[in-house]
Amino acid sequence: MFSFPTARTTRTASLALAATAVTAALSLTVVTGGFASAAPAAPAPTPAVAVALPSVSGSPEAAFTRIADFYGAYIDAVYDGDGKTSTQLRSFYLSKSLQGQLSKWEAANHADGVLRAQNVPLQWKVTSTGSGTGRTGATVTLTWGGGDTTQVQVQADLATRKIVSIEG
Repeated sequence: MFSFPTARTTRTASLALAATAVTAALSLTVVTGGFASAAPAAPAPTPAVAVALPSVSGSPEAAFTRIADFYGAYIDAVYDGDGKTSTQLRSFYLSKSLQGQLSKWEAANHADGVLRAQNVPLQWKVTSTGSGTGRTGATVTLTWGGGDTTQVQVQADLATRKIVSIEG
C-alpha cells in the first residue's frame, strides 16, 4: 500500500534538490564564463605600471620660463639647420647687448655662442638657480652625442624677460 513520505524523507529530498540546483548553477557559470567557478582560477594578470608622461609648463610672464623656451626652440632650430629661425629667436629672446657680445665671442671661438659649442646637443635641461637683484638665473645642461654634458649659466632680466647673460 502506498504511504506518504515522512518529514525526514521530505527534508532529505529538499536538501538533495537544493544541492542539485547549486551544482547546476555552478556548472552554468563555468560554461558561460561567469564569476563563480568550480575550476581553479587562472592567475590574475599583473597590473600595468603607470608611467608618468612628460609635461612642460611655463608662463609668458616668467623670465625663467623664457630661458627654457628659448633654449628648447633655439636647439630645435639649429638642429634642423634653420638659420632664419635661430636668428629670429636670438633677436626676440636676447638683449641687444648680449647679441653683440655673442657675435664677438663667436668670431673669436668659431662656435655657437648660445650653445658654447660647434655642434648641437641631443638633450637639454634648464634648472633655476634663483632670482635676485632684478635678474633670474638658470643652469642649462646640454647633453651631447657621447653622453657628455656641459653647463651654461644664463641670466634674464626680470623686467624685460630678455636673456642678458650667457656664460660657460
